[in-house]
Amino acid sequence: MALSEEEIQSSRVHFWANKLSGTVGVDLEASGDARIVSRGVKLRTELLRFNARENVVTAPERVHVQRAGNEADGNQLRYDLDTNQGSLQSPTFRLTPQAQRKLPARGDAREAVFLSRDEAEFKDARYTTCPAGNDDWYLRMRDLQINEATQIGTARGVSVTFKGLPILYAPWLDFPLNDQRKSGFLTPTFGSSVSTGFDLSVPYYWNIAPNYDATLTPRLLSKRGLQLNSELRYLRRPLNGQFELEYLPSDRLAKDDRHFISLSHNQQLPWGASGYLRLQDASDDDYFRDLSSLVNLTSRTNLPREGGLSWGSAHWSFFGRALQYQTLQNPERTESIPYRLLPQLQLNGRYENVRGFDLSLSTEFTDFRHFNPSLTQPEGKRFIAYPSVALPLVRSYGFLTPKIGLHHTRYASLSANSGGITDETRSVPVFSVDGGLLFDRELRFRNRTYTQTLEPRLFLLKIPFKDQAKIPNFSTTESDFSFAQIFSENRFIGGDRINDADQITGALITRFLDKDGGERLRAALGQRYNFKEQRVTLSGTATDGRRVSDLLAGLSGRLSSRWWLDSAVQYDTDLARTQKNSFALRYSPGTGKVVNLGYRFNRDPSNPFEQVDISGLWPLSERWYGMARANYSLRDSELVEGLLGLEYNNCCWSLRLVAHRFTTAEQKTSESLFLQLELRGLTKLGNNPLEVLRRNIPGYIKTSDIELGAR
Repeated sequence: MALSEEEIQSSRVHFWANKLSGTVGVDLEASGDARIVSRGVKLRTELLRFNARENVVTAPERVHVQRAGNEADGNQLRYDLDTNQGSLQSPTFRLTPQAQRKLPARGDAREAVFLSRDEAEFKDARYTTCPAGNDDWYLRMRDLQINEATQIGTARGVSVTFKGLPILYAPWLDFPLNDQRKSGFLTPTFGSSVSTGFDLSVPYYWNIAPNYDATLTPRLLSKRGLQLNSELRYLRRPLNGQFELEYLPSDRLAKDDRHFISLSHNQQLPWGASGYLRLQDASDDDYFRDLSSLVNLTSRTNLPREGGLSWGSAHWSFFGRALQYQTLQNPERTESIPYRLLPQLQLNGRYENVRGFDLSLSTEFTDFRHFNPSLTQPEGKRFIAYPSVALPLVRSYGFLTPKIGLHHTRYASLSANSGGITDETRSVPVFSVDGGLLFDRELRFRNRTYTQTLEPRLFLLKIPFKDQAKIPNFSTTESDFSFAQIFSENRFIGGDRINDADQITGALITRFLDKDGGERLRAALGQRYNFKEQRVTLSGTATDGRRVSDLLAGLSGRLSSRWWLDSAVQYDTDLARTQKNSFALRYSPGTGKVVNLGYRFNRDPSNPFEQVDISGLWPLSERWYGMARANYSLRDSELVEGLLGLEYNNCCWSLRLVAHRFTTAEQKTSESLFLQLELRGLTKLGNNPLEVLRRNIPGYIKTSDIELGAR
């Protein structure tokens, strides 16, 4: 007979058996596939005895117990249905997957003692997440307590056995049964590098409250000493943030105390406003180069110290900040020190479809200062205002958008500039027309129907020449030549230069769309023609005088279910040679199988390079995976970054071995070795290589997340 969940959880006792005997209200004996259900507990065996006066069930033979969603089989059961207390001899138990517990677990013991509805204690127990018949790893414990209410397992006299060998012992250990946070020591990580020597970290996680936590990590560096690291996180309306402190007293190689401090804070304010703080400080210029093994950290140069406020509405937005940097100088090269912005204020507004017109206004005020006033670079205040009006005309077959604006800039309190001016004003009108057409047709290819589009586009831009040679350059650079740049009004980014323009840009784009509208492939050609030679430059020197720009071409998309392509070419039609080229091809026939091939080339004398990049993840057998990456400079005939790794994935554990090598910005070589053993559902031992793998191999997925046999 099927019972509802309400009946299962009720205090009423339900019996099933081939034979029932005894006195109602006194005692009953059930035999032959005997079952009893009460208060969420289900028992099944060949012989059950029920004492109705005490509400106690006993089973002298093998019995199956289900409670709190878990199961156990054992002998000689005694169970009090009122208190949910009892005992079971020689149990084997299974913790079934639940909402927050993705992995099942199992174990066995000499005795199980049921302490309450949600708590049980196991004597001389073993515990593992490996499936039945697989004992690759397990915890052996003198005593194990499982608390389903708190989802915590607590063990005493613990040893971790892997492949029959004890690898770790602890007199006491507690661990989560699900993915929730809990206080306690995390898995130690270890590794080595040329700069630090042997590197061992033992983190302790402190779950202070649901919205506060901290991690305290002693880190032993064999060449340098003991470093103490801490991280505090907080999340509470209306604020959240993170504070980090790293401290290395008496570095044996640097002969000095070393530290790094970081604060990141976000704050929600009334009336839709918000604020933030970003504060960082390092004790010395070589801190990251000496103490980090990650390429994105060793190359850090400017540490921000800023605070800001922002506000927005349907039509207006405001942003203000004060910013300065700590610049970590490299003795092998001269670092440029960024300006301090004290402050930078922006106010922007936009109204769409005002009698068919789009109105916009962009404004900015910035006070550029140096940390060291004795520097000879200019300082001063800059105000920018750019109002514009556009008339978007959109139809199903295309669009046409004429636009006119006035870019006004005011400089004040200028000092130490080559033009010898203290104030300057620049006003430049901007006129543009952007238009395009859309054609489409159906196309059949390999028995599939696609929609092919043909999208010609023209962009006309007129900006008169304005002599800007005396105006200082506080924050402006020239953007890279690309499709985005040739359809922009200004080839400069930053506000100190407005290019002159009398030009037209043309492009032709074709796309192939699935029947559901998804883009499968895109190809584009684009080129710009100057009716007059452009005269405004960053340096003040003349331009190359070319009327026709380089030709841009691009092809990207999903070639098939297994192949992806992304490529771009910049071709000099005057010299008949390629100026820039990028090519990326990905082959992925299934989960856990990916090969990436890339090539990048740049002929620009300010940053010439030619590199080939190959990376991949591939199964070598049913459980072994290989990972590799080689980023090789053909120009310098050297390896820029390389990675080689192996990963073994069993159903309940994984082993990763990864060697990583890269060249820093100072042309120094950094080498690291990662070794990690992951016992699924328990812990990870060793140094974590996952961040390095994800950064180096596009499409990488942790192989323990791949189901065995899914190829």
